[in-house]
Amino acid sequence: MTRIWCAISSHGFGHAAQMVPVLNELGRRVPGLTAILRTQVPARFFEGRLRIPWDLSPALQDIGCVQRGPLAIDVEATWAAHLRFHADWERKVAAEAQAIRACAPALVLSDISYLAIEAGAGANVPAVGLCNLTWDGILAMLLESDSRERLQLIERIRQSYRSAELMLRIAPGIPMGAFRKIADVGPVAELVASEAGTFREAVGAGADERVALVAFGGIALGGLLCDRLDRMHGWRFVVSGPVPAGAGRIRSAESIPLSFSALLASADVIVTKPGYATTVEAVAYRKPVVYVRRYNFADEAGLVEYLHRYGCGVELSAEDFAAGRWESALAEASAGNPKIEAPAPTGAAEAAEILAQYL
Repeated sequence: MTRIWCAISSHGFGHAAQMVPVLNELGRRVPGLTAILRTQVPARFFEGRLRIPWDLSPALQDIGCVQRGPLAIDVEATWAAHLRFHADWERKVAAEAQAIRACAPALVLSDISYLAIEAGAGANVPAVGLCNLTWDGILAMLLESDSRERLQLIERIRQSYRSAELMLRIAPGIPMGAFRKIADVGPVAELVASEAGTFREAVGAGADERVALVAFGGIALGGLLCDRLDRMHGWRFVVSGPVPAGAGRIRSAESIPLSFSALLASADVIVTKPGYATTVEAVAYRKPVVYVRRYNFADEAGLVEYLHRYGCGVELSAEDFAAGRWESALAEASAGNPKIEAPAPTGAAEAAEILAQYL
């Protein structure tokens, strides 16, 4: 039996969505592979997705960003949470290293916890990073002054990242100057077949209606003007979370007996923020996207550029999104067509080939 220690950020579900396809590909190459999932992502996310044996070891691996919903970062709360996380840092790293030693894995794979990378190195276990972004890159965009304390915190994160044997940067990725060695791999996505018939029947869509999947990741989206959407003739909407009683054109994603990947593969249009998994999968499925930007998240510009190069995207302002003024953006996105073929999502297989050498 070969064991791998997988440290996964719980800032939304995007990091877990990157890790799972890589582990599935790695399981095809390494007989008897098992995973310890060191994360606060709930077990239900991995059930039905991760196809190798795994155990969940709940523990906070990093902070990421403190959010006010999926579209707004609470900048001051984010810095305060990071400073608390770094309190007594050496003790925290030593405790994580001891947990890794007790597990005796062959490899630490981190998306993208710097705590796990430094602890893995301290436990004399090879530590490899996997992601399209890094937390020092995210925090650098949130610097609003030359605060010595905050600059030192970013440099401490970079020191931890320098402990990694390798960084697997999945496309499209941001610059990653902290790592000593980087291997670039393709986009990571695990695609499924469309189940449009089942999907459209479940939402009650007529032949002349289109269905939009409103998908903002693992951070809850609130405040949708459902009454405005319910008056949007020619459209049906699938959203995460509860739906008001009597909403005729809106269905809860949880009420439809399909996986999220199948929902995305089956919808006519995706309404989302430019997050990694949803953007890359929407491009791979050739789905038009209406997106709402945040403008202070480090990987967002690269994902928007990727969407416009290989897919079909229309920006909706945060104000129009909040007010329910979606009609023109939905119509424009629906009328567009991708201009060139998208890169094949080969990143998981490429990453697994590299990781198998450590196992």
